[in-house]
Formats: sequence, C-alpha cells, structure tokens
Amino acid sequence: MSYQVLARKWRPRKFAELVGQEHVVRALTNALDTGRMHHAYLFTGTRGVGKTTIARIFAKSLNCERGESADPCGECAVCTAVDAGRFVDLLEIDAASNTGVDDVREVIENAQYAPARGRFKVYLVDEVHMLSKPAFNALLKTLEEPPPHVKFLLATTDPQKLPVTVLSRCLKFNLKRLLPEQISGQMRHILGAENIPYEDAAIAELARGADGSLRDGLSLLDQAIAYGGGSLRADDVRAMLGSVARGQVMGVLQALAEGNGETLMVECTRIASFSPDFGGVLDDLASVLHRIQLMQLVPGYRPDDEGDNSALAALAQQFAPEDVQLYYQIATTGRRDLSLAPDARTGFEMALLRMLAFRPDAGGGAPAAERPATAGAQRAPAPTPARAAAPVANERMHVSSVAEAPRAAPPVAAAPVAPREPVARDAAGLPHWDSLIEQANLRGPLGQLAQNAALRGREGATLVLALQPAHMHLAVEPMVSQMEERISQALGERVKLRFTEERAAAAETPAARAANAREAAQSAAEQAIDEDPLVQSLKREFGARVVPQSIKPFEN
Repeated sequence: MSYQVLARKWRPRKFAELVGQEHVVRALTNALDTGRMHHAYLFTGTRGVGKTTIARIFAKSLNCERGESADPCGECAVCTAVDAGRFVDLLEIDAASNTGVDDVREVIENAQYAPARGRFKVYLVDEVHMLSKPAFNALLKTLEEPPPHVKFLLATTDPQKLPVTVLSRCLKFNLKRLLPEQISGQMRHILGAENIPYEDAAIAELARGADGSLRDGLSLLDQAIAYGGGSLRADDVRAMLGSVARGQVMGVLQALAEGNGETLMVECTRIASFSPDFGGVLDDLASVLHRIQLMQLVPGYRPDDEGDNSALAALAQQFAPEDVQLYYQIATTGRRDLSLAPDARTGFEMALLRMLAFRPDAGGGAPAAERPATAGAQRAPAPTPARAAAPVANERMHVSSVAEAPRAAPPVAAAPVAPREPVARDAAGLPHWDSLIEQANLRGPLGQLAQNAALRGREGATLVLALQPAHMHLAVEPMVSQMEERISQALGERVKLRFTEERAAAAETPAARAANAREAAQSAAEQAIDEDPLVQSLKREFGARVVPQSIKPFEN
C-alpha cells in the first residue's frame, strides 16, 4: 500500500477533531443543531489552518444519511464518499485555475438542478479571491438568492481582494493562526499513534517552524521523520530547518551582558557553523528577550520551559529592563533588514554588534547583581531644566519654553563607582528628589515610578516615598530593587525605599510639577503670540485669527 502523508492521513473528519478554531466550530455547530443555516459562508485565514477541512465537515453534516447534525456519523455512504473526495453533490472548485466568467456560468447553470444523492448541493470555492471581476459579477445574483438546496462555502487567504458586494452576502469566519502549543500537542498525538520515537525539543522546533499552520507543521514532521530515519531528534530537526539550539542564543546574550566583543564573535562563528537561517536566529533571540522582560516586569512570571528558568533569571538580573527593550527592537529590525545586507551572516553580526555598541554600561566587569544599578550611573548626567523664558522673536514668532529640558547627553564609556557630582541636599539632609532622579538616571519604567512619587522623608537608611492609589501598582519587584540600587549609587550610600499610599501625593510629584510647568509655558506662549504687534496687526487688517492648538512653546 502506498504511503499517505501525515497531513492527509490525519485530516480531521469531525468538528471535534479540529485543532483550534473553537469560535468557528461553535457557530457552525449551533447553526446545524438549530436548523438556522445561512446559504453562503466565507472562511478566511492563512494556509493550513483548516478552511477547506471545515467546509468538508460542514458538507458531511448537511448530507449525512443518519440525519442533518453537527456530528456526522462518518460511516454512511455519504460520509465516506465526502472523505474520499468523490461525493457527487460536493463540488470543489479551485478558483486559482478556474478564474473566468465561463467557469462561473457553468456553476450557476448546474446550481438550478436538484442534488443527485444528498439533501444539499454544496459548492466549495477555494481561493475565491482569484476569480476575475466579470466572474464575481456573474456569481452575485446566485450567491444572494440561491435555490433552497444549494449552499456556497467560499475559502480565501486574502479576503481584502474580495468585492464588498460578495462579502456582504456571506457569513464570514476568520480562522486564527495556531499557537505553537496547539501544533506541538497535535504532533505528539500523531507520533504516539504512529509509534514513532521523538524528543520534546524536536517537537518544539517543528512547531515554531510551522509558523501557525498545522498543515505546514505536519509536512515538516514528515520531512523530519524521513531525515531522521524513522525517529525524531532535535539535532536532526535543527540541521534540517537551519535553526540553532536555545543554548546558543543564551550564549550570545551572556556575551552581551558581559560586554565582551571577542566572546560575542566566537558565539557568532559557532552559530554560523550550523549554516542556520539567520533570520530565524534573530527571531529566537527576540523570543528569549521577551521572556526575560516578562521575568523582570511581571511579578510571579515563570517560563513554561523549566530547563531555561535559571539561565533566564540570571540574565534578567544582568540586563536593565530598558536595555532589554532596546535589544528586542534591534533584533526585530535586524530581522527585517537582513535582505539589505551584503549577506545574511553580515547582517546578523551587525545586529549583534549594534547591541554591543549601544550597550549603556560599556565598561563591563561589574558583578551581576550590581549591573542594573551601575548601568544608570555610567550615563552622563542630564543638564538641568531651563527655568526662564527667552524673549519673543517677532520675526519668527517662536516662544521659549519654561518647562522643557534638553535631552540627556549620550552614554559614555567610563564606569565610575561614585557619583560624578554631589546630590544637592536641604537643611534636613535630604536629597532634592528631582535632581536625584536625574543623577540616578531613572528612565523608562523606573522613571515612571520615580516621577509619580513624592519624597516624604528619611527614616535612617530608608527613604519614604508617597504614591497616589492609582500608581501603587508601579511599586513592585524587581522595579523597587533596581531603583534602590541606582539611588544608592547616586548617593554613595546604601538606602532602602518604602512606598506609602497617599492621595495628596499627586500634587507634589515631579510629574505634577512638570505638567504644571508645561501648562505655564503653553499659557505664556499663547499670551506672547496674542500680544505680538505683528499678530495684532494681522488681526486688525485681515481679520486673521490664531488657532490655539497650533501654538507650541519654543524648545531649546
């Protein structure tokens, strides 16, 4: 007996066997059970997610000899004929090769005749968006008012190309891309039934390579079984797909955390020795960075893959959260720009070197626990905000801002341990909170937490900060620990932070002061424009008016 590929052998025969697409199955099941069926259905989605399979099961449900239901028997002559592709009242039309109006006219003429064997004549039009415009026009009338014994099932991977006149005549179901977990679960089920030995890591690689399509995943599974001589091993799958082990990606990140360019190039050479798909390697890198960021910012998060837990936790301590965001952005844009590089390896290496070049704590050598803290201290301090408005220039009609601060200076290569300049303190010995935020270089999520807090006092080595209730969710680990490290570095002494809930704190935070300064600057700008002699002259002589939203304070 000839071999049948897994994608065909394990094609679902009932709605209950479908993987994913529960929203579509539920709607069709209810329609069949209640008898409230539409005459035209449109199934959209990427390749290999079940569009044609659902249409065939629906045709069986309509014509099963044991009665019309959402659970066809699968044993009667009609069900077996549909499964074998020889049921005379199920007419499958490939619109990619039958695009003309003559093909559609033939369908319309045959639709008038009663079904030869079943209760309904079902037309399954695959890739319907490939029909020509005249063909669509010829189909519209029959699609809107077909004979009672006819059902239209349309499938497409590109619904944007369908005329709105066709879309308005169909019930539309959008089939989702399958998750890697759903694809890997079905693969395990199939391999168990086929008595084929496998490694879990191999299944994970294939599920990622399927890119949301179960059919593509099963085709890759067939190929991997043949490649491995009847078994499924992770190394064989990686060699076949041109992918690399997760540990190789972790090695790249460790080299970045250490700021070691030589080690980074060694890791690049090791990865290149596998002749991988470098775009896929950058995807894997972005995936690991995503999991690291979740560990940093989502309390209680733990990766599904327990084997990577300790390594990810160590990297989460070594990278600052904002740096993870930067590296993720570089990985995704590097993936997009690979086609522009002289060759894929050069594009891949340049993406990693870009991460190293923009690495904030370029000095390296700090212990792992101190790296998030020292990263902030190694940036140059930002200039202090301007406090006075410059005169109005009538020729340009620009107004100086009293609130906007110049941008922070770019990172430098030095790695001092102590702050560059002492933090200003008041008579009670407290640090001025606004200047301390700048000195500790609190940016990103840490900056949001600091800007919305008000310094209430000091209790020994503890700084007491007040937050309004709406911002208390920001004060979570590891955010608080990282802020303590950076503030301790800026002060030159070890301090702890304690956050209290206080509604009145909203008016006394740096964020509130900055907002007030912006409002004052905007008001001053609007007043300066309104009082400008040239503007007043234009109003008098030409009836001109000033659009308030168009006035912005001048930025230094």
